[in-house]
Amino acid sequence: MKLISILLLMLFWLLAGCSNTHQGKPKEIIIFHAGSLSVPFNELKREYEKIHPNINILLEPAGSLVCARKITELRKPCDIIASADYFVINELLVPEYTKWSIKFATNEIVIAFSDKSKYATEINSENWPDILLRDDVIFSRSDPDADPCGYRAVFTIMLAEKQYGRKGLTGKMLSKDRDFIRPKEVDLVALIEANAADYMFQYKSVAIQHGLKYIELPDEINLSDPGNTALYKSVSLDVAGKTPGSKMKVTGDYINYSMTVIDSAPSSEEAIDFVCFILSDKGLEIFRRNGQDPIKPFSTEQPGQLPAKLNQFSAVTEHN
Repeated sequence: MKLISILLLMLFWLLAGCSNTHQGKPKEIIIFHAGSLSVPFNELKREYEKIHPNINILLEPAGSLVCARKITELRKPCDIIASADYFVINELLVPEYTKWSIKFATNEIVIAFSDKSKYATEINSENWPDILLRDDVIFSRSDPDADPCGYRAVFTIMLAEKQYGRKGLTGKMLSKDRDFIRPKEVDLVALIEANAADYMFQYKSVAIQHGLKYIELPDEINLSDPGNTALYKSVSLDVAGKTPGSKMKVTGDYINYSMTVIDSAPSSEEAIDFVCFILSDKGLEIFRRNGQDPIKPFSTEQPGQLPAKLNQFSAVTEHN
């Protein structure tokens, strides 16, 4: 009888343990994000999970347009999407998949390279088109149909043609080194590090995060300055659209990262809390430290649609 009692007690402990394990399973937040957000988002994940051990943040980096299509075409579950361009969420996801989007950080286009790049000691903010067009030089860029950095590289080249008065520059540059186009901007880093390419059109933040050399470009062409928005909007490009085989027109603008919580988010409340953490002083400092200047307070075109918890971070609205 004593043996039976011991066995029953052990069985009770085992069942209780299984029950507690199930109850204590972390809640998951699924985030699709631009590749250039990988470093800061990994830091945000570590910091947030320290404070909230019951939360497991799952990060899926890709080109921003690819991130959006995972939701619209593949119907993959997602809580938060963080895009390198406000346009992507506004054009592809609002209002069918989400009702709002906020701009939270900026960046700029640079020409990045390494010590081993040809003419690394010679290139500067004025002669870079001549260097990149040399026959013995290879430069890389990301795919405009998949990644905002890709169409922003094209905008930078178009604006340079105007700024430097060099007719035909865009055609020459876009027809060169097409075998070195990659799906997203962070894929280009490997080409530089392997010395497979000499230069790349890249976000300044990515160059900083990977310890690469870079030259800064004039504000008139680097897409960093809201004051030059009218100039940036003078260039445009057709890229892959909402449905397979379709096209949509993207117009130049200053670089603005945006994010939202998807309407069908499996962990909606937890996702909104994580967005609040991103927008906190601690969260924004992580972006600042990684070369992406925060937009504080954030701006939005849908102020009436924002979750109530985000209103504490908002003081500016935009209507384009």
